Amino acid sequence: MMLIAAGWIAVLLLGGGVALDRTLTGQITRNFDAQLSYLLNGMIASAEIGPDGEVFFNRALGDQRLLEPNSGLYWQIRGTGHDDFPSRSLWDRTLDVRTDHRDKEPHAYISNQFPSEPLRVMERSVTMPGSDTVWQFTVAERKANLDEQIGRFRRILLRSFAVLGLGLLVMAALQTWYGLGPLRGVRRAIQRMRSSGSNRVTEPLPLEVQPLVLELDALLAHNQRQAEEARTHAGNLAHALKTPLTVVMNAATAHAPDLADTVIREAAVMRRQVDHHLARARAVGRRAVGQARAQVGESVEAVLRAVTVLYDKARFDLDGNRAAQVAIERQDLDEILGNLIENAAKYGGGSVFVTIDPVSDPKWCEVWVEDDGTGIPEVERERIFDRGARLDTGKPGTGLGLAIVRDVAEIYGGSVTLDESEDLGGLLVKLRLPRAG
Repeated sequence: MMLIAAGWIAVLLLGGGVALDRTLTGQITRNFDAQLSYLLNGMIASAEIGPDGEVFFNRALGDQRLLEPNSGLYWQIRGTGHDDFPSRSLWDRTLDVRTDHRDKEPHAYISNQFPSEPLRVMERSVTMPGSDTVWQFTVAERKANLDEQIGRFRRILLRSFAVLGLGLLVMAALQTWYGLGPLRGVRRAIQRMRSSGSNRVTEPLPLEVQPLVLELDALLAHNQRQAEEARTHAGNLAHALKTPLTVVMNAATAHAPDLADTVIREAAVMRRQVDHHLARARAVGRRAVGQARAQVGESVEAVLRAVTVLYDKARFDLDGNRAAQVAIERQDLDEILGNLIENAAKYGGGSVFVTIDPVSDPKWCEVWVEDDGTGIPEVERERIFDRGARLDTGKPGTGLGLAIVRDVAEIYGGSVTLDESEDLGGLLVKLRLPRAG
């Protein structure tokens, strides 16, 4: 910020200084020429033709420098066929003036005829009453006087712009320091938060950084939730494995004759628990990667193709908005829908009806999975989501399907509820997921 400010200040001051220098230098030159023009007009007004045909002044010119030799201010009148009429300040010198042209208006230029004294010259051609001669009136002043005025102005301009630039840089530095002060406050707050063990920025900070503080608090809360989920997840897995390991340990210690069967049975239980927790962990990890997005129609069609091979006698119907998108990873959506549709085909009576987005909600997208089975009693609908809970033990299964569906859906902010299907008479599973923005 300081480098950018310094660069812009330098460019603007340089451009402004050049423009101001040209403007005021031109104005000083015009004022210098105006003084020469005033003297030239005074000469013309005072000039007359004498009886001998020569020009003379009927009154003296007022500037004392015209009477001092080599004073730097000179005048001269020249006419063809007549002697030059110079000012006393020229002493033994004459101005080199050409008479072969006419300047009806005053004409100014720089002359270097005196090597040590460049001159600013103004001349004009005049025809006097009573004379046919074209007289060349010339006024000249030492150019050093003009250069001195311009140099004095440029020194003042340079000093003024240097002070102005320095002042602007100091103000830009103070503004930058003051403007970034809230960020230093955030840094100090984070340092105190890290040293004190707090998980929130609680001290009041300026409005400029409040959005940053809110996002920081949200990030800290998100990380805390993930840490809590990880601890809970590890605790649940340890608790779930503790009982099967204890059974195996006791059977091995007692040298039980059915040790092999016990190990196989308890190993299957542990494997189901590991699979469940791994699915949940994968969902949490994928959710933390970034903004997820999946198209419901493509996922349902892919699941139906796979389930149709396993349950070729069942009839599957699909309806609704296939283009609906939800904020969930495609793999997790496939796993949820796979469990729901497979359960409907396994425990239903042979008909499965899937409806995508039956309720128009700008925030949520629902997927209904219905079957024509016996359904689930209302008193059992909450318990069925527990890990290992099964109502129909006559068919193969682990009892973890609905538990995985609920856990993964809740990880993404969704939900799963059970109801009775009005069309098919069996179970209606309502999967609710956040719609992709």
